Amino acid sequence: MTDITLDQRPPRRFDLPRAGAILLRPRKGFQEIASESRATWLTPMLILTVTAILVVIVAGYLRSRAAMMGEIPLPPDWEFWTPEMQNNYMQAQQATQGPTFVYIIPMVGSLTGLWLGWLLLAALLHFGSTLLGGRGSMQSALNVVAWASLPFAVRDILRIIFMLAAGHAIVSPGLSGFTSTPGLISQLLSRVDLFLIWHVVLLVIGFALTDGLPRSKAVTGVLVVVILVLLAQAGLGALASSFGGLAVQRPFF
Repeated sequence: MTDITLDQRPPRRFDLPRAGAILLRPRKGFQEIASESRATWLTPMLILTVTAILVVIVAGYLRSRAAMMGEIPLPPDWEFWTPEMQNNYMQAQQATQGPTFVYIIPMVGSLTGLWLGWLLLAALLHFGSTLLGGRGSMQSALNVVAWASLPFAVRDILRIIFMLAAGHAIVSPGLSGFTSTPGLISQLLSRVDLFLIWHVVLLVIGFALTDGLPRSKAVTGVLVVVILVLLAQAGLGALASSFGGLAVQRPFF
């Protein structure tokens, strides 16, 4: 009698090699995801969580060091402020140099935006795909959005390298350096870069394969949802900046 041993090992919960496949060979990677009927979003979400935390830590350290050296960033219209307003601003800046304001609050905000944004974007894209005739599930949408967000992890790593090399936090992310006027346009441009385009391309490939959508419908559904989310983000960021001088630090996706 010959014993036949079958390989019944469970799938890996942390599949790091797939992350490389998604970034370098996205069609093959999403074909594998489409052939599986299980949740595979944990790996990319953990990667994004780690890189988001590292960005906050590095940026917070550099801002704290700059504040200790007296290098406090001034608002664009600083010269028009009254002496009392300038004094209040400087006192507020000094009061927000503790670990809670430098590390904890930005980290909570960044991770909340990451995880809630992932759920929101997946839900909207799944809804749009269903309207366009897609046959995917909410679980497959969660998988696709998570894996398609890996370009933002690459962006985080590059930002960390840049900040450590330059010795200061990033002041004008994305294309926001092309406008000097704070507001909706500036907030919108701060979220637009090559990594967002990469992310959109991966979303189109992922939903076309997992939901069985024609490429034209996948492009339409993804672009409409992404543009709406970007506009909502920019509006919230501009509103927060106008009230408290605070801006959303990380995109929803």
